[in-house]
Amino acid sequence: MSAGLERRYRRVLRLLPRWHRARWEQDMVAAFLDSWLTGDPYTDECVLEFCKPGWQEVASVVVLAVRLHLSGPGTPRRYVWGQAIRRAVLAEVLVHAVLAVNVVVFLMSSRRLAGWLPALPTSLVVAPAGLWDTAYYLAGVTWIAILVSLALGHGRTARFLAALAIVPNLAALLQAQLTGIMPAPFGSWVFWILLDLVPVLAMTAFHRDAPSTAPRPWLLALPVGYLLVYGPLQALEATGNVAWLPDFSGLCCILVSLACLAHAPSAWSRRAPGTGLWSLALVLLAAVAGANRIVTLTDYLHDPHLISVSLAELLIMLAAVALIAPDAARARSATPAPPPYPRAIAA
Repeated sequence: MSAGLERRYRRVLRLLPRWHRARWEQDMVAAFLDSWLTGDPYTDECVLEFCKPGWQEVASVVVLAVRLHLSGPGTPRRYVWGQAIRRAVLAEVLVHAVLAVNVVVFLMSSRRLAGWLPALPTSLVVAPAGLWDTAYYLAGVTWIAILVSLALGHGRTARFLAALAIVPNLAALLQAQLTGIMPAPFGSWVFWILLDLVPVLAMTAFHRDAPSTAPRPWLLALPVGYLLVYGPLQALEATGNVAWLPDFSGLCCILVSLACLAHAPSAWSRRAPGTGLWSLALVLLAAVAGANRIVTLTDYLHDPHLISVSLAELLIMLAAVALIAPDAARARSATPAPPPYPRAIAA
Protein backbone atom coordinates (compact mmCIF):
# COMPACT_ATOMS: atom_id res chain seq x y z
CA MET A 1 0.00 0.00 0.00
CA SER A 2 2.76 2.39 -0.90
CA ALA A 3 0.64 5.36 -1.97
CA GLY A 4 0.81 9.14 -2.11
CA LEU A 5 0.13 9.66 1.60
CA GLU A 6 3.01 7.40 2.58
CA ARG A 7 5.39 9.22 0.24
CA ARG A 8 4.29 12.55 1.69
CA TYR A 9 4.92 11.35 5.24
CA ARG A 10 8.36 10.06 4.31
CA ARG A 11 9.12 13.43 2.72
CA VAL A 12 8.23 15.18 5.99
CA LEU A 13 10.32 12.72 8.02
CA ARG A 14 13.42 13.74 6.07
CA LEU A 15 13.62 16.64 8.52
CA LEU A 16 14.74 14.16 11.17
CA PRO A 17 18.39 13.10 11.56
CA ARG A 18 19.41 10.18 9.35
CA TRP A 19 20.32 7.94 12.27
CA HIS A 20 16.84 8.45 13.76
CA ARG A 21 15.06 7.74 10.48
CA ALA A 22 17.04 4.53 9.98
CA ARG A 23 15.74 3.22 13.29
CA TRP A 24 12.23 4.60 13.59
CA GLU A 25 10.97 5.72 10.17
CA GLN A 26 8.97 2.55 9.43
CA ASP A 27 7.23 2.60 12.81
CA MET A 28 6.44 6.31 12.53
CA VAL A 29 5.03 5.98 9.01
CA ALA A 30 2.91 2.99 10.07
CA ALA A 31 1.57 4.92 13.08
CA PHE A 32 0.75 7.97 10.96
CA LEU A 33 -1.03 5.91 8.28
CA ASP A 34 -2.95 3.89 10.85
CA SER A 35 -4.43 7.11 12.26
CA TRP A 36 -6.06 7.74 8.85
CA LEU A 37 -7.53 4.30 8.16
CA THR A 38 -11.29 3.84 8.66
CA GLY A 39 -11.75 0.16 7.79
CA ASP A 40 -13.71 0.89 4.63
CA PRO A 41 -11.65 -0.29 1.61
CA TYR A 42 -12.82 2.43 -0.79
CA THR A 43 -12.42 5.25 1.74
CA ASP A 44 -8.98 3.99 2.80
CA GLU A 45 -7.87 3.80 -0.84
CA CYS A 46 -8.92 7.42 -1.45
CA VAL A 47 -7.29 8.57 1.79
CA LEU A 48 -3.99 6.89 0.99
CA GLU A 49 -3.93 8.31 -2.51
CA PHE A 50 -5.08 11.91 -2.06
CA CYS A 51 -4.75 13.01 1.60
CA LYS A 52 -1.81 14.95 2.99
CA PRO A 53 -0.21 15.03 6.47
CA GLY A 54 -2.02 17.40 8.83
CA TRP A 55 -0.30 20.56 9.95
CA GLN A 56 -0.30 19.31 13.56
CA GLU A 57 1.63 16.21 12.48
CA VAL A 58 4.08 18.25 10.43
CA ALA A 59 4.56 20.63 13.36
CA SER A 60 5.23 17.71 15.73
CA VAL A 61 7.88 16.34 13.37
CA VAL A 62 9.51 19.78 13.08
CA VAL A 63 9.63 20.12 16.88
CA LEU A 64 11.09 16.64 17.23
CA ALA A 65 13.69 17.37 14.55
CA VAL A 66 14.76 20.54 16.37
CA ARG A 67 15.05 18.67 19.65
CA LEU A 68 17.08 15.85 18.13
CA HIS A 69 19.42 18.18 16.27
CA LEU A 70 19.84 20.20 19.46
CA SER A 71 20.96 17.07 21.25
CA GLY A 72 18.55 15.51 23.65
CA PRO A 73 19.87 13.08 26.28
CA GLY A 74 22.12 10.43 24.79
CA THR A 75 22.07 11.60 21.18
CA PRO A 76 25.17 11.11 19.04
CA ARG A 77 27.96 13.56 19.60
CA ARG A 78 27.77 14.93 16.09
CA TYR A 79 24.64 16.57 17.50
CA VAL A 80 26.45 18.03 20.51
CA TRP A 81 25.65 21.42 19.01
CA GLY A 82 22.70 21.58 21.36
CA GLN A 83 24.82 21.16 24.46
CA ALA A 84 27.37 23.66 23.19
CA ILE A 85 24.60 26.13 22.33
CA ARG A 86 23.16 25.84 25.84
CA ARG A 87 26.51 26.67 27.40
CA ALA A 88 27.09 29.54 25.01
CA VAL A 89 23.63 30.94 25.76
CA LEU A 90 24.26 30.71 29.49
CA ALA A 91 27.53 32.58 28.99
CA GLU A 92 25.82 35.35 27.00
CA VAL A 93 23.06 35.63 29.59
CA LEU A 94 25.77 35.78 32.26
CA VAL A 95 27.28 38.81 30.50
CA HIS A 96 23.88 40.52 30.55
CA ALA A 97 23.43 39.62 34.22
CA VAL A 98 26.87 41.02 35.13
CA LEU A 99 25.95 44.27 33.39
CA ALA A 100 22.70 44.26 35.37
CA VAL A 101 24.51 43.76 38.67
CA ASN A 102 26.67 46.75 37.83
CA VAL A 103 23.53 48.82 37.22
CA VAL A 104 22.06 47.69 40.56
CA VAL A 105 25.28 48.61 42.37
CA PHE A 106 25.25 51.98 40.62
CA LEU A 107 21.68 52.64 41.75
CA MET A 108 22.46 51.64 45.30
CA SER A 109 25.55 53.82 45.51
CA SER A 110 24.30 56.87 43.61
CA ARG A 111 20.89 57.02 45.25
CA ARG A 112 22.16 56.36 48.75
CA LEU A 113 20.25 53.09 48.99
CA ALA A 114 23.33 51.58 50.58
CA GLY A 115 25.55 54.19 52.16
CA TRP A 116 28.41 51.78 52.78
CA LEU A 117 28.98 51.27 49.03
CA PRO A 118 31.62 53.48 47.38
CA ALA A 119 30.44 55.70 44.54
CA LEU A 120 30.70 53.89 41.21
CA PRO A 121 32.67 55.69 38.47
CA THR A 122 30.20 57.41 36.20
CA SER A 123 31.96 56.23 33.05
CA LEU A 124 31.00 52.62 33.79
CA VAL A 125 27.26 53.27 33.81
CA VAL A 126 25.36 55.69 31.59
CA ALA A 127 22.03 56.37 33.28
CA PRO A 128 19.05 57.08 31.04
CA ALA A 129 16.35 59.60 31.87
CA GLY A 130 12.56 59.67 31.97
CA LEU A 131 10.55 56.66 30.85
CA TRP A 132 13.65 54.98 29.47
CA ASP A 133 15.08 55.03 33.00
CA THR A 134 12.52 52.51 34.29
CA ALA A 135 12.59 50.39 31.12
CA TYR A 136 16.38 50.12 31.14
CA TYR A 137 16.62 49.15 34.81
CA LEU A 138 13.77 46.66 34.64
CA ALA A 139 15.27 44.99 31.58
CA GLY A 140 18.62 44.75 33.36
CA VAL A 141 17.17 43.14 36.48
CA THR A 142 15.20 40.75 34.27
CA TRP A 143 18.44 39.32 32.86
CA ILE A 144 19.45 38.31 36.38
CA ALA A 145 16.15 36.45 36.71
CA ILE A 146 16.74 34.85 33.30
CA LEU A 147 20.13 33.51 34.36
CA VAL A 148 18.67 32.08 37.57
CA SER A 149 15.79 30.48 35.64
CA LEU A 150 18.10 28.83 33.09
CA ALA A 151 20.48 27.62 35.80
CA LEU A 152 17.60 26.05 37.73
CA GLY A 153 16.18 24.37 34.61
CA HIS A 154 13.13 26.59 34.04
CA GLY A 155 13.68 27.07 30.31
CA ARG A 156 10.14 28.17 29.47
CA THR A 157 10.18 30.87 32.16
CA ALA A 158 13.59 32.05 30.96
CA ARG A 159 12.40 32.31 27.33
CA PHE A 160 9.35 34.33 28.39
CA LEU A 161 11.41 36.73 30.51
CA ALA A 162 14.08 37.05 27.80
CA ALA A 163 11.45 37.94 25.20
CA LEU A 164 10.31 40.74 27.51
CA ALA A 165 13.84 41.87 28.36
CA ILE A 166 14.81 42.62 24.75
CA VAL A 167 11.72 44.75 24.06
CA PRO A 168 13.03 48.05 25.58
CA ASN A 169 16.18 47.99 23.44
CA LEU A 170 14.09 47.20 20.35
CA ALA A 171 11.74 50.07 21.19
CA ALA A 172 14.69 52.41 21.62
CA LEU A 173 16.09 51.35 18.25
CA LEU A 174 12.75 51.90 16.53
CA GLN A 175 12.52 55.33 18.12
CA ALA A 176 16.01 56.12 16.85
CA GLN A 177 14.94 55.04 13.34
CA LEU A 178 11.93 57.37 13.43
CA THR A 179 13.30 60.38 15.33
CA GLY A 180 17.07 60.09 15.08
CA ILE A 181 17.39 60.22 18.89
CA MET A 182 18.81 57.13 20.60
CA PRO A 183 18.53 56.81 24.41
CA ALA A 184 22.06 56.75 25.83
CA PRO A 185 22.54 53.25 27.36
CA PHE A 186 20.84 51.19 24.69
CA GLY A 187 22.91 49.40 22.07
CA SER A 188 22.90 49.35 18.29
CA TRP A 189 21.05 46.99 15.95
CA VAL A 190 24.15 44.78 15.91
CA PHE A 191 24.11 44.56 19.71
CA TRP A 192 20.39 43.81 19.77
CA ILE A 193 20.62 41.08 17.12
CA LEU A 194 23.79 39.34 18.33
CA LEU A 195 23.47 39.71 22.10
CA ASP A 196 19.73 40.05 22.60
CA LEU A 197 17.80 38.32 19.83
CA VAL A 198 20.22 35.45 19.08
CA PRO A 199 20.37 34.21 22.71
CA VAL A 200 16.58 34.37 22.99
CA LEU A 201 16.14 32.30 19.82
CA ALA A 202 18.87 29.89 20.93
CA MET A 203 17.03 29.28 24.20
CA THR A 204 14.92 26.76 22.29
CA ALA A 205 17.83 24.42 23.06
CA PHE A 206 16.61 24.39 26.68
CA HIS A 207 13.79 21.94 25.97
CA ARG A 208 12.36 19.34 28.32
CA ASP A 209 14.57 16.53 26.96
CA ALA A 210 17.77 18.55 27.36
CA PRO A 211 20.26 17.45 30.04
CA SER A 212 19.91 19.40 33.25
CA THR A 213 22.39 22.16 34.05
CA ALA A 214 24.35 22.25 37.29
CA PRO A 215 23.01 25.50 38.80
CA ARG A 216 25.66 26.25 41.40
CA PRO A 217 28.58 27.10 39.05
CA TRP A 218 26.45 29.53 37.03
CA LEU A 219 24.95 31.18 40.09
CA LEU A 220 28.41 31.61 41.63
CA ALA A 221 29.71 32.92 38.31
CA LEU A 222 27.49 36.01 38.63
CA PRO A 223 29.20 37.67 41.63
CA VAL A 224 32.60 36.32 40.60
CA GLY A 225 32.13 37.64 37.07
CA TYR A 226 31.17 41.05 38.37
CA LEU A 227 34.29 41.26 40.53
CA LEU A 228 36.59 39.98 37.78
CA VAL A 229 35.20 42.35 35.13
CA TYR A 230 34.37 45.52 37.00
CA GLY A 231 37.14 45.27 39.59
CA PRO A 232 39.90 45.92 37.02
CA LEU A 233 37.75 48.50 35.21
CA GLN A 234 37.21 50.47 38.40
CA ALA A 235 40.91 50.20 39.21
CA LEU A 236 41.78 51.72 35.82
CA GLU A 237 39.22 54.44 36.43
CA ALA A 238 40.58 55.20 39.92
CA THR A 239 44.19 55.42 38.71
CA GLY A 240 43.31 57.80 35.90
CA ASN A 241 44.02 55.33 33.10
CA VAL A 242 40.67 55.85 31.43
CA ALA A 243 42.22 55.48 27.99
CA TRP A 244 42.94 51.83 28.77
CA LEU A 245 39.24 51.05 29.19
CA PRO A 246 38.08 48.91 26.24
CA ASP A 247 34.70 49.40 24.62
CA PHE A 248 32.06 46.71 25.04
CA SER A 249 33.02 44.83 21.87
CA GLY A 250 36.67 44.85 22.87
CA LEU A 251 35.79 43.69 26.37
CA CYS A 252 33.86 40.73 24.92
CA CYS A 253 36.86 39.78 22.77
CA ILE A 254 39.15 39.98 25.80
CA LEU A 255 36.84 37.85 27.94
CA VAL A 256 36.51 35.16 25.25
CA SER A 257 40.29 35.17 24.77
CA LEU A 258 40.90 34.72 28.50
CA ALA A 259 38.32 31.93 28.66
CA CYS A 260 39.98 30.13 25.73
CA LEU A 261 43.42 30.44 27.32
CA ALA A 262 42.11 29.16 30.65
CA HIS A 263 40.41 26.22 28.91
CA ALA A 264 43.30 25.35 26.60
CA PRO A 265 45.23 23.09 29.07
CA SER A 266 42.10 20.95 29.63
CA ALA A 267 41.44 20.84 25.89
CA TRP A 268 44.97 19.64 25.20
CA SER A 269 44.97 16.97 27.92
CA ARG A 270 41.40 15.80 27.19
CA ARG A 271 41.30 14.22 30.65
CA ALA A 272 38.41 16.24 32.03
CA PRO A 273 34.96 15.19 30.70
CA GLY A 274 33.13 17.65 28.50
CA THR A 275 36.16 19.59 27.32
CA GLY A 276 35.06 19.31 23.69
CA LEU A 277 31.65 20.75 24.52
CA TRP A 278 33.24 23.73 26.23
CA SER A 279 35.62 24.20 23.32
CA LEU A 280 32.71 24.23 20.88
CA ALA A 281 30.77 26.64 23.10
CA LEU A 282 33.75 29.00 23.23
CA VAL A 283 34.06 28.86 19.45
CA LEU A 284 30.40 29.91 19.20
CA LEU A 285 30.99 32.76 21.65
CA ALA A 286 34.05 33.83 19.70
CA ALA A 287 31.98 33.94 16.51
CA VAL A 288 29.45 36.27 18.16
CA ALA A 289 32.13 38.46 19.74
CA GLY A 290 34.11 38.58 16.50
CA ALA A 291 31.08 39.54 14.42
CA ASN A 292 30.25 42.29 16.90
CA ARG A 293 33.84 43.54 16.84
CA ILE A 294 34.04 43.57 13.04
CA VAL A 295 30.78 45.46 12.58
CA THR A 296 31.61 48.04 15.25
CA LEU A 297 34.90 48.86 13.51
CA THR A 298 32.88 51.32 11.43
CA ASP A 299 32.50 53.49 14.56
CA TYR A 300 36.24 54.22 14.52
CA LEU A 301 36.88 55.02 10.88
CA HIS A 302 37.96 58.51 11.94
CA ASP A 303 40.58 57.16 14.37
CA PRO A 304 43.32 54.87 12.96
CA HIS A 305 44.64 54.17 16.46
CA LEU A 306 41.33 52.74 17.66
CA ILE A 307 41.06 50.73 14.46
CA SER A 308 44.47 49.21 15.21
CA VAL A 309 43.48 48.45 18.81
CA SER A 310 40.23 46.82 17.68
CA LEU A 311 42.01 44.69 15.09
CA ALA A 312 44.57 43.66 17.72
CA GLU A 313 41.73 42.53 20.03
CA LEU A 314 40.25 40.53 17.18
CA LEU A 315 43.56 38.87 16.26
CA ILE A 316 44.32 37.99 19.89
CA MET A 317 40.92 36.33 20.19
CA LEU A 318 41.44 34.39 16.94
CA ALA A 319 44.82 33.15 18.21
CA ALA A 320 43.25 32.05 21.49
CA VAL A 321 40.42 30.26 19.68
CA ALA A 322 42.94 28.45 17.47
CA LEU A 323 44.29 26.75 20.62
CA ILE A 324 40.97 25.03 21.33
CA ALA A 325 39.64 24.63 17.79
CA PRO A 326 41.03 21.05 17.37
CA ASP A 327 39.27 19.97 20.55
CA ALA A 328 36.00 21.50 19.30
CA ALA A 329 36.40 19.66 15.99
CA ARG A 330 36.92 16.36 17.81
CA ALA A 331 33.72 16.91 19.78
CA ARG A 332 31.76 17.38 16.56
CA SER A 333 33.17 14.30 14.81
CA ALA A 334 32.69 11.73 17.59
CA THR A 335 29.68 9.45 16.97
CA PRO A 336 28.61 6.95 19.63
CA ALA A 337 25.55 4.71 19.27
CA PRO A 338 22.14 6.29 18.57
CA PRO A 339 19.87 6.95 21.55
CA PRO A 340 16.70 5.11 22.50
CA TYR A 341 13.35 6.33 21.24
CA PRO A 342 12.86 9.81 22.72
CA ARG A 343 10.11 10.77 25.14
CA ALA A 344 8.78 13.30 22.65
CA ILE A 345 7.49 10.61 20.26
CA ALA A 346 6.05 8.58 23.10
CA ALA A 347 4.07 11.64 24.15
